[in-house]
Amino acid sequence: MFFKFLLRRLMYVIPMLIVTTLIVFSLILIIPGDPALALLGDNATEEKLAQVRSQLGLDQPVLIQYWNWLVNAIQGDLGRSLFTGEIVSEAVFLRLGITFQLVIAALLISFLFGMFFAIASIIKPNSWIDYVARFVGILGTAVPNFWLAMLLIVVFSVNLGWLPATGFTSFYDSPSGYFQMIILPAICLGAFGSAQITRQLRSSLLEVLDTDYIRTAYSKGLVLWLVVWKHALRNSLLPVITTIGLLFGNMLGATVVIETVFAIPGMGQLAVNSILQRDFPMLQGVVLVMVMLVLVINFVTDVVYSILDPRIEFD
Repeated sequence: MFFKFLLRRLMYVIPMLIVTTLIVFSLILIIPGDPALALLGDNATEEKLAQVRSQLGLDQPVLIQYWNWLVNAIQGDLGRSLFTGEIVSEAVFLRLGITFQLVIAALLISFLFGMFFAIASIIKPNSWIDYVARFVGILGTAVPNFWLAMLLIVVFSVNLGWLPATGFTSFYDSPSGYFQMIILPAICLGAFGSAQITRQLRSSLLEVLDTDYIRTAYSKGLVLWLVVWKHALRNSLLPVITTIGLLFGNMLGATVVIETVFAIPGMGQLAVNSILQRDFPMLQGVVLVMVMLVLVINFVTDVVYSILDPRIEFD
């Protein structure tokens, strides 16, 4: 039954969440620096440092600290920023919307460009579009996104002046400004995804087109583009669904670089600022939410794949 299938998948996710919380909490032990010292400065006395450590609970055993943090995190309380005093959960979820918009735009670009190049290369084999698709598959994988970001800023922002180089504009404030702002970072973030989807879908289409039911479609007199569109594409998209789920996690992590380059006030930039300021509660909150998002998306991808593929049994 489908319910049992979901339950089994959830049984995999729960232990991963527990391990995730342990790893995220361990950031406070792995990253060098004393939160109390970062908060008070180098001239702070030992008495004052001890007082702040006691207030933050840093003088307690590690397991006690972890348990207290976990109980609070389950209740939605991720603490307060050491520097700004912001409630971590509110600050994280405020930035999450911006990052989520960027990742969705990058995924959309990846999917559309990947679909176009893969299908075009199959319909026109050994043509210029086929060679372009192969080139895109190699280039998107090889070029670092931060280098691509700086290149696009120089070309389209500095030299041509078509698009803004930094900042974020809300869609509600200015729809045109929003699209102008998001296009460059979305392209930089989606370049790797476009390459992955192009290669994955092209390979999958070639495999599906070599099956018996496709030969039957050819025997009915259907042309290649119609065979691809009506018969081969649906089955070829199944591996792409898994690829998109993996890309979401990769893009979410890559926002740390992209948001810093383009000065976008999302979760990636918040993570960088938290590291530089030794703001451990804020950093723990950002990383925890990012990891939980990746686990949820992977779970949803797994379920969607099993629904679309009839060969997977729910029993």
